[in-house]
Amino acid sequence: MENARQAQVLDRFLGSALGTFVGDTLGEPVEGWPHRAIYSRFGLLDAMVREEAHYTDDTQMMIGILETLEERGGFDPTICAGKFQENFEPSRGYGRRIFGVVERIREGIPWDQVGTDSYGNGGAMRIAPIGCFYHRDLKALKENAILSARITHNHPEGLAGAVAQASAVGLALQHGLSQEPIKRMSFLDRIVTQVKDVDKRFAEYLDKIRSIPGGSVIEVIEGITGSYGLSLRAIESVPAALAAFLLTHSFRETVISAVNLGGDTDTIGAMAGAVAGAYYGYDQIPQEWLNSLENGAKGRDYVVNCVKNIVSSLSSSL
Repeated sequence: MENARQAQVLDRFLGSALGTFVGDTLGEPVEGWPHRAIYSRFGLLDAMVREEAHYTDDTQMMIGILETLEERGGFDPTICAGKFQENFEPSRGYGRRIFGVVERIREGIPWDQVGTDSYGNGGAMRIAPIGCFYHRDLKALKENAILSARITHNHPEGLAGAVAQASAVGLALQHGLSQEPIKRMSFLDRIVTQVKDVDKRFAEYLDKIRSIPGGSVIEVIEGITGSYGLSLRAIESVPAALAAFLLTHSFRETVISAVNLGGDTDTIGAMAGAVAGAYYGYDQIPQEWLNSLENGAKGRDYVVNCVKNIVSSLSSSL
């Protein structure tokens, strides 16, 4: 039973990490495009535009969190800040504020003094490994999501976005392991409970998901674009990503819906892919998407090995 449980957790953890990677790379070529422009060019964008799909800052920072969990057996913000600085490649599409954060880390300034008052989604886009690692303890999940976000983001909206996204990943993984169908209202209730004392307004934005109707992928996209602004603000993009998951019925539908919304498509795709991967598992990620992922020194196989090592170390507590 222990081996079976470990295999199930590995499948979901891999699904979430590679779901981040896939959503990020599928959405990257159309980042900043409005939905109508994407539809005019591709119809529904459902295939990698580039032969080798390169990840952005979303996946690179997620890798830093994976490396921290692998090295320390838990989250450590000092170690993680160092990983962010070591891995930093400006060409990955980082926001302008992160350059200053990385420079302050390089100068040796403590991790809790390098962040900014950003309300962006940077804390949420990378958070999937924490949601997976702490999925059995939502209190510890919340605490570590906040620690992770505070390295770069101190605004309540930025912190709430990280908590909401990590909680969604953790809850999705719980449901995936139990094979229980997700009930949208109760799932949202639990996330709102996690978030409301961090930022009440963010919790109210999450509640808007309840009024978006389901339907076909196109109907879901129309419902979400009519409800959220889809910018890099966490309060707009995190709920949009969660809606893409809650209103669809497969990993593929979730990610296609997310990257076709327009706006901050790589990050919305990464977040939606992280939650969907935690629920549906690695085996449900389309193989053609996985095959397209870049696979250099810290590419697809590196991520897989990090996750395997983390789950192996967790085996006694699963």
